[in-house]
Amino acid sequence: MKNTILDIKQEFSTYFKERDAEINGSLLALLSGEHVLLLGPPGTAKTLLANKICETIVGGNFFHYLLTRFSTPEEVFGPLSLKALERDEFSRNVDGYLPTVHIALLDEIFKANSSILNSLLTILNERKYHNGKVVLDVPLFSVFGASNELPEEDESLEALYDRFLFRYSVDYIQHDENLEDLIFENTEDFSPSTKLAVGDIKEIRKKSRHLPVDPEVRTIIKGLRRELKNSNIFISDRRWKNIVNVLRVASAANGHQSVSRMTVVLLQHMLWDLPEQKETIRKLILDKVVSGGTDTGKLKQDVLDLKSAIYGCLKQELPDLVSCTKCYEEEKKAASTARHSRFTGMKSQKSLTFSSTLDFLNHYLEFPNHTYGVGLDYNNLNSSLNFDSVVELLRRKYAFEFKLSLDYGEKKLYEKEYENLEERLDYFRRQVQAEERALEETLEENIWVSAQDSREILMKYRSKNTDIYEIANHLKEIRAVLEKPKVFDIELETVGEAA
Repeated sequence: MKNTILDIKQEFSTYFKERDAEINGSLLALLSGEHVLLLGPPGTAKTLLANKICETIVGGNFFHYLLTRFSTPEEVFGPLSLKALERDEFSRNVDGYLPTVHIALLDEIFKANSSILNSLLTILNERKYHNGKVVLDVPLFSVFGASNELPEEDESLEALYDRFLFRYSVDYIQHDENLEDLIFENTEDFSPSTKLAVGDIKEIRKKSRHLPVDPEVRTIIKGLRRELKNSNIFISDRRWKNIVNVLRVASAANGHQSVSRMTVVLLQHMLWDLPEQKETIRKLILDKVVSGGTDTGKLKQDVLDLKSAIYGCLKQELPDLVSCTKCYEEEKKAASTARHSRFTGMKSQKSLTFSSTLDFLNHYLEFPNHTYGVGLDYNNLNSSLNFDSVVELLRRKYAFEFKLSLDYGEKKLYEKEYENLEERLDYFRRQVQAEERALEETLEENIWVSAQDSREILMKYRSKNTDIYEIANHLKEIRAVLEKPKVFDIELETVGEAA
């Protein structure tokens, strides 16, 4: 089954450009017995796609009709039988009409009037048609509904809308090279050579019925339902039941022994009510799919906590304010260039003064050639003391001693914690790399995940490598603090913020 579906997808992708998601959904709807809504303007190959999907079924029958407000049941379900009327029986000649086909395309589906709607709902859901006294079993696999617009607020139409599990917003072809292939090739001549037997479709449904659902998939679905309700998006219980059935069929067709996390990607085409909800729901689903596996968040927080604790031990309040005279002059010059009517020294001093040793050290490490003034007196901004001179001045004037290294006990305590974090980082690095390789293999062999979704999932997952890189840099800074006798021998980036 998997190889057959791959062959069908390859054939369809050659002729239907920029329709990979719709092809996937159509085939999966066919296998699982669900219905597909194609929402978009005319001329986007909706009819052709549905017709060709029907041709993949051995001996499949196709029915296509454009509904209007004035369409009658005879046009959809078949004309009344005159012979039956002679016997005082109500019956229709249904051959060739909706009750006898495998796939149907109903254009302008939401134009269906009440005389058609009730029978249509029964066919879509129960696969039954009441033909007079006789209840017929309908061989229908899928109905493709096409519409230029969403249904109006009407309970009957909302019930019809809910029957379409797969929903796609179809647009015109976007890329020039694909448009050229469309308008210069005879795609109408396309006839799929790979076929699906009705018996095979029924067998895959039977095989999928009791396929187990992984615990993480159950958790994701429950979380999605909760978040969608909070966003005022309500999914009926029937739809959730059908969604899980589709995931089982997709997994069985893929040769899997259970429903795994990657299959959840398909939900992006089954949960939205309005087209503007699509991207939000898609992002939410991809985030949940990627969120499994190694969680680097706890390790990153532990490293930041250690870094903050170390810098907290070194942080001291300065006995007097220290101001950078170089930055003061640069800001004053910039203000003059900008033609400020008045330059306020207080504003400059407030933004360029330091009240803690770490703020002062951080600025010094970034600008080692700057000079400083000490105290609130604006005249001090004309002084030009270097860093060492400021340290010496504060020592003589206030008996203030800079704490330039950790105490012996503090150092030993933090070294032990640092070693533990480095071991965890090495383990996490190996785990993330192994998970990424496994993820690539999983995406490659999953026939239902589109190339675009695969790229985005991998991109999101690789953000964990960014976390690993950031954690390694933080640990490098911590190691430098622990190894160096003086703090300002190391390169700090945002010491003040870390503390």
